[in-house]
Amino acid sequence: MNQSSTNLSATSPLLDSPVWAALTTGNAALAEGNSLAMRYPPEVAPFAAVAGETPASFEALASLTSAGERVALVGLGVLDPPAGFRIERQASIVQMILETPATAEPAGPEPVVLGSADVADMIDLTGRTRPGPFGPRTIEFGRYIGIRADGALAAMAGERMRFDRFVEISAVCVDPGHRGKGYAALLMMRLIRQMQGRALTPILHVFEDNVNAISLYERLGFRWRKTMQLTVLARY
Repeated sequence: MNQSSTNLSATSPLLDSPVWAALTTGNAALAEGNSLAMRYPPEVAPFAAVAGETPASFEALASLTSAGERVALVGLGVLDPPAGFRIERQASIVQMILETPATAEPAGPEPVVLGSADVADMIDLTGRTRPGPFGPRTIEFGRYIGIRADGALAAMAGERMRFDRFVEISAVCVDPGHRGKGYAALLMMRLIRQMQGRALTPILHVFEDNVNAISLYERLGFRWRKTMQLTVLARY
């Protein structure tokens, strides 16, 4: 199942450190930290990154976190527990990339743009479907769209990390009562077409064992670029 793209975009070294790349460029307005360690505010996302796996970098990261707080790092290798932290979770994730033109959108309801008035519904939906972390300020990452059915938010997807010409699709989720209707594919294809219209390359990250999601993304044209490691650190 593991596939590697040979397109030059997929060889960009920025993709190997997506959180650091985003915090230092496209998402810099949301970043906290310095040249050794950076993070998003916890209300935005739990992700953090270090300039290098050195004692000085992890000391800088520790200064950005409080006792008991958790941060998530994404990298190529398995991380050893740094001083001041314990490892709460490690998991393999797949980074996927789309470098072919978007196909036609599937038929379905017209997506709506989600805004601050929709955040409570977005937190409720992501809390029930668990596509990944979504907090009260996650919407500040960028554009989120959704499908409402009888007034309730039935599905959503949006943009998260961005750097160079890459934009990450995230928070793809569908209420269990509305699965099988093609809503996830519809929302993703709408986002993909908009991104490609701005000369941007869509990427995404998915747990390696989420075979159903990976299958959907492959049907939409995404290719498996690289297996990476998600490490959740808890400060003590």
